[in-house]
Parts: sequence; C-alpha cells; structure tokens
Amino acid sequence: MLEGGAKFTGIIGLNNHDNNYDDLSQGFYLKLQEGEGTNMSIDSMQMSNDGGSVAMSVDNSSIASNTNDSHTRILNHQGLRRRTKDNYSVQQSVNPRGRVTHALSHDQLARALLDSHSLTEGLEDYEDWTIDLRKLNMGEAFAQGAFGKLYRGTYNGEDVAIKLLERPENDPERAQVMEQQFQQEVKMLANLKHPNIVRFIGACRKPMVWCIVTEYAKGGSVRQFLAKRQSRSVPLKLAVKQALDVARGFAYVHGLGLIHRDLKSDNLLISSDKSIKIADFGVARIEVQTEGMTPETGTYRWMAPEMIQHRHYTQKVDVYSFGIVLWELITGMLPFQNMTAVQAAFAVVNKSVRPNIPNDCLPVLCEIMTRCWDANPDVRPSFTEVVRMLEHAETEIMTTVRKARFRCCITQPMTAD
Repeated sequence: MLEGGAKFTGIIGLNNHDNNYDDLSQGFYLKLQEGEGTNMSIDSMQMSNDGGSVAMSVDNSSIASNTNDSHTRILNHQGLRRRTKDNYSVQQSVNPRGRVTHALSHDQLARALLDSHSLTEGLEDYEDWTIDLRKLNMGEAFAQGAFGKLYRGTYNGEDVAIKLLERPENDPERAQVMEQQFQQEVKMLANLKHPNIVRFIGACRKPMVWCIVTEYAKGGSVRQFLAKRQSRSVPLKLAVKQALDVARGFAYVHGLGLIHRDLKSDNLLISSDKSIKIADFGVARIEVQTEGMTPETGTYRWMAPEMIQHRHYTQKVDVYSFGIVLWELITGMLPFQNMTAVQAAFAVVNKSVRPNIPNDCLPVLCEIMTRCWDANPDVRPSFTEVVRMLEHAETEIMTTVRKARFRCCITQPMTAD
C-alpha cells in the first residue's frame, strides 16, 4: 500500500449495528459518574475551521467529570463566546502597551492577562522564561475548553500559540491542582530540547490567569490534517516519516524517565516542513510518581487498558497510544469512529477490541501496531525498538518504490521525446 488505501469498518470483532453496546456500556457510564473525582480528557474542543496549531490542551488535557461548578466568573463572561461578526487580527488586536483592543476587548480572559495594573509573576527558578507581555500580541482564539482557551498570536515577531488557563476563583482545591499542573508543564517544557517536541517560548502568571507560550505549528494537528483528508490514507512514505518523528521524540522523553500520558493525534503538530512536534505536556509525570497518578488522564480512544481500569501503569501506556496513532496515520481514520469514547473504552477493556488493520498493510507496520497495543504492557516494545522497526519499514518502502520505478522503465523505456 504505497498510495491511498481501502476504507474499512475501523474495529475487529464488533458489529457496528449491534445496539447491545449501548446497553453494555451503561455500567461503564455509571462507574465514571461515581464520586471518584476522576479526570476525563476533552475528546473534542470547539475549534476554528482555519486549521492551526492545537499546541496544548486548554485544561491540561483533563477535565473534572463533574463540570457543573467549573464555569467560573471569567469564562462565563458573554464576551468569551466568539461571535460571527468578530474580526480578530494578530497585528491589530493588542496595542504596544499590551492593552486588548478591537474584538478581543470583549474577551475577559485575554484582558485578565494583559491588564497592566496586575502584577506579572514568573516561576521560581525559571524567571528567565517569564514572557514580556509588551512583546505579546494576542490573536484569534481557536480552541476552548472548560478552564481556558488557546489563541494564536505573535511574540517578539514570531508566530506563537498562547494557552490561557483561568484560576477558578470559587474552587480553591481545583485552583491548587491547576497551579501544580501549570508549574509542572513549564518546568517540563523548559527542559525538553528535541526537534520533535514543541519549542517552549515562555510563561507567566497573573492573579486570575496562567499563560504558556510555545511555537505555533502552521500545519495544525495530525487529527485536523487527517480530518481534512476525509478518511483518505496518508501516502505511506509520509506516514512512516511522521511516525518516526513521533517515535524519536518519545524515545527522548522516555529516556528522561517521563511519561506523556496523553499521546493522541490532537497533540501531534505538523510543522511547515511536515515534520511532527509532540505537544501538551500538561499531564506528563515523572515515572516514579505513577503510584499517585490520576488513572484516567488521557483520552479513551487512545488510552491503554491499564489506565482505563485504574491499574498501575508505566511508560508503556505511551507505547500503546502510539500504536493507535500509527494506525491513524496509515488509514487516515478516527479510531473507533462508529463508537462513543466510552463505548470504545468498554470494548478495549472487556472485548479486547482493536482497530482493524488493512489487508495490504506492510507486515512490519502490522507487527509494530499489534505489539504496541498488546494488552500486556510487557509485550509492548520500547520506543527505541519502535524507531528501529520503523527505520526498517522506511527502507523497505523506498526499496519497493525503486523496484517499481525500475520495472516501469523496462516496460516503458525512455525515448527522445
């Protein structure tokens, strides 16, 4: 399969017209609604249609399962909801003194950040990373969640992605958790240096808002890219190249003893040269801290069964998620697209369901996927091994292409024309 590929149902061993799954998943829904204080990822966010980078999830990739009290004062403000007549401009939305102008003047979250009357704070031991708000131009908000928003903008003339998180004024416990996650993400990003990891530019704190700024990936996320292709598979050479970018980035992350915990196509960004940047380290943890981790951080369609089941887990949860992402790149489809996220989790855990691999898939790629998403974490390869296997696949693809071109030249020799 060098170009394109057939469309398929998306999962093995499941009749997509079987209504019994709605009944089977009811217990799963009830389990999630029990008062466990679980953290659930946003499976989709309100986003603009012009692409762009989802550099970071707007609530550190997780949202409390009970969101009735999560809409605090700023985010409830009418101006935060974008109106069709609003005309945002990166160049004109903020004047040199840092005040919000034009349509963004209605955005209370942006105003809270750029309020010149409130003190700007950095992070202890990371003062050098504190951004100068006079150099920050706020542009259009292109994604929104329960606790914050993502904006496009410029910093010191460079295109950037700006994540703003609101401090929950009436929820001290949630505010403390978000403060810890903010500090953790800043420290993590400031110390990660790799060509396949989104570049950290800076951060700051204000009394009512936290801000993190990273490079802006103009190609948007892998999930956006695949959605625009309307389930058409990516050319195999490009799919393997991008998979290698992800695997190399994660080999670096795991080499530092870290776990990302929310690897999915939404958190993989495409640069102008089509290379991949790993983003959103808001839920990453040092591996030795897994004993006290929140188990359900992540997103169900990509989540390893041991995380879904609240069992102890290791770095191998990222390997599982990579297997799903590789399947996405090869097929162009959304995992378990005929199921809800909770139904997918139920099927993965209780029925051992996995995405359906195309018949014409290269054997080496098939082996990588099936090993990565094995139910037994010990069977899953390390990312160092995944890189080696993908490099072998890349060589095999190039050899196949060269042979095909050679056969074409023999059957249809070049002429003077």
